[in-house]
Parts: sequence; C-alpha cells; structure tokens
Amino acid sequence: MKPKRIVFFMLVVFVYTAVPFTTELGFGGVSVMAAAEKQKTRRVPSMSEATFKKLAQAQEFLELKEFSAAMAILDKMLERRRRLNGNEIGQVHNMRGFVFFTEEKYDAAISAYQQVAAQGDEIPQGLELTTLYTLAQLCFVVDRFNDALNYMEIWISKADNPGPGPRIFMGQVYYQMEDFPSAIVQIELAIEVAKERNTSIKENWWGLLNYLYFEEENWPKVLEILEILVRDFPKRDYWVRLAGVYGMQEMDKEQLYSMQAAYVAGFLERETDLNNLHGLLMQEEVPYSAAVVLDQALNDGNVEKTSKNLRNLGQAWQLAQEVEKAIVAYEQAGKLSEDGRIFDRLANLYLDDGQFAKCVKAANNALDKGGLRKKQNTYVFRGMCLYEQKKLTPARASFVSCRNESRRVKDSGGRRMCQQWISFIDNEVKRNRILAEAF
Repeated sequence: MKPKRIVFFMLVVFVYTAVPFTTELGFGGVSVMAAAEKQKTRRVPSMSEATFKKLAQAQEFLELKEFSAAMAILDKMLERRRRLNGNEIGQVHNMRGFVFFTEEKYDAAISAYQQVAAQGDEIPQGLELTTLYTLAQLCFVVDRFNDALNYMEIWISKADNPGPGPRIFMGQVYYQMEDFPSAIVQIELAIEVAKERNTSIKENWWGLLNYLYFEEENWPKVLEILEILVRDFPKRDYWVRLAGVYGMQEMDKEQLYSMQAAYVAGFLERETDLNNLHGLLMQEEVPYSAAVVLDQALNDGNVEKTSKNLRNLGQAWQLAQEVEKAIVAYEQAGKLSEDGRIFDRLANLYLDDGQFAKCVKAANNALDKGGLRKKQNTYVFRGMCLYEQKKLTPARASFVSCRNESRRVKDSGGRRMCQQWISFIDNEVKRNRILAEAF
C-alpha cells in the first residue's frame, strides 16, 4: 500500500449484510448502510436452517480470530454449493471475503466479494450495495483504479440519494491517477451534495480541492478556497498559504492584510513568518509597525537575536525616526556582526544624534572590521564628528583618507565633497591662527 494513499479500514461482519471500509476523507460504512436501508425490499431466496447454523458457527470462529477454522467451514459449504441458493452463496462468499481481507490477501478478498455481487437479485439489496462499495475501495488499495471507479459508478446508480462521500472517494481515486480535472469534478459534486443536504463540508475536502486547483494553477480558485479555509477553519498554514498566493499574483496589499490578520489572531509564531511580515510592512513603507512586530518577536524569543535581525530592527526604527531605539538595536547588532557595516550605520546615527565621541568610535570600529560598501562615507562620518569636537587636525586627516578612497574607487562626487571639507578645515585653521596672533 503506497504511503501517499492513506486508507484506514473498518469491517464488521454480519450474517446478512456487510459494512464497508472507511477512508480518511470522511465517509464510510454508516452512510453506505443508510443508503442501502432506503432501498425497496427485494424478495430473495430464504436461507435454510442448516445454512444459518453453519454460518453462525463460522461467525463464532471469526470472533475468536480462528480464521482457518472459519474458512474450513465456509469452503466445505461451497463444496456442496448445489444445495445452496444464490442468497446463501453470497453470504458464504461475503464471510470469506472478510477473512481474506483480515489476512491482507486483498486480491483474494476482491474475488470473494465479486462472487457476492455476481448473485445479483438473489442477495439483499443492502448486501449488494455494501459489497459494491467494498469492492471499489479494495480495488483502490491494489491500484486497480479504473475498477474502483466502475464499481463506485454502479453503486451510485443503485443507491438511493447517496451522500457526498462516494464522490469524495472517486475524487481521491482520480487524484491517484493524476487526473486532476476529473478529481476536481468529483470533489465539487460532493460539496454541492453537502450544500443541498445542509450538511457540513469537511475541512479536508476543501484541502484536497485546493491542492488540485493549485496543481492546475487555477489561482482564482485557489484563492477562493483558501479564503473559505481561513474563514471556516482558521489555521496558521492556511493564512500563510493565502498570503503566499496573493504574493505570487502580485496582490501586495492583500498579501500584507492576510499576514496582519494572521498575526493579530496569534497564528504567527515562527521566525520565518514574523520576518516575512516585517519585510512586507517595510515594503509598504510602514516602518514603525514593522519595528514593533520585530521588536516584540525578538523579546518573545520567537525570532533569534542575530546580527541580521537586530540590524533589520535598527533599520526599521531608523526609518520610523525613532533614533534612540535604532541606536540600541544597532549597538546590539554590532556586537554580533563580523563586518563593519552596522558600525557604519551606527556612526551615522550618532552623528545625527549629536553623540560625536561615540560616532568616532563606531566609525573606527567600522573601518577596522571592514566589509564596507562605501568606505569613503565612513571617513566622512568620522571627519565630521571629529570636527564637531574641535579636533581639526584628525578631522582633516579623515577627510584626506576619504579623498584618497574616493579617487581609488573613482567616486568623483565623494572626492569633491572631501576636498571641500579639507579646504574648509584649512581655512578654519588659518582663521584660528590669525585670531590667535591678533590677541
């Protein structure tokens, strides 16, 4: 039995009728028996007292799980089958089918149940219907998919107002055959029957239909069903899938709204989900909300405090103009960073916040660690912070380094700006000297 096709069996043996298997998709013996009981009474040959006693004896052995003893009685009865009518033959083969099924001899079980069905009008309609249903599911188990579908079609033609279960089963069979369009037809028929009966539509029916439409790349239908799933069966996976499909369809706002709804409902606790929501909020230019989400996730331990995550938090606070919070985040990120990029951003923030000594220290750390995209900018931050501290000589040296780096990378704009700073500082030094000489 293939792992992909998970089928759970349940079989209860009666002398006059059998109950078929059940599957994970939510249908089984109860619905089949109900359909069978609604059939008009069929006149069948009566069972002799001797046959009844033999079947009862075999039943006792079955209850004791002494299958060989039960089978011996049944085989002996068939040796004298000329004395048995069609109803009696059907009951014997019905019990034999159960023994073969219990022993996982599915092909033999199919043959036995085929003998039951072959008795036609000489067996009770309930037994005929449950046997056809059982044959359909056994054929499914042994990969005889077309036979499974044929038996189910016969069952539907004979059953009185069947419920949605058989259509779900047929949808599963077509799914195994990779005939997705036919599977979709069957699942949708089942859902329509359920709606007409005002009965519940099971979550896994919608799940299978959603998967089938996904394989067919029918995105409007995929979205339609996912919207039903998040409404009727709200779960993290459905919300995330819904957001993902919205993203695939470039419906950015709907993607964000889905993730926000999942977050508010408490479904987002995984790091990937929370980082995705943070990224969507940043993409939609809502940095404050992005920072709040990520900050809470970091504090709750749902997102690891890595250099990257803390840097993202710092960036969000910075764009939200929450400078002090951004500084705290960048300081934490810098301690974990292997390169100088975070210190470079930190130097810029310290400059904006007027913390010039810390700015110089951060710039030095950035230059020492390396890995900077625009090293000349770091020299500018350091030079400006040194200048604000009235340290003109080291400030000029930093701008000279900026000019040299700009020349090396052919950044003409950076070179001109650094040269202007050098000229400005030279003039400042000259002015200070003149003033000092005057007094």
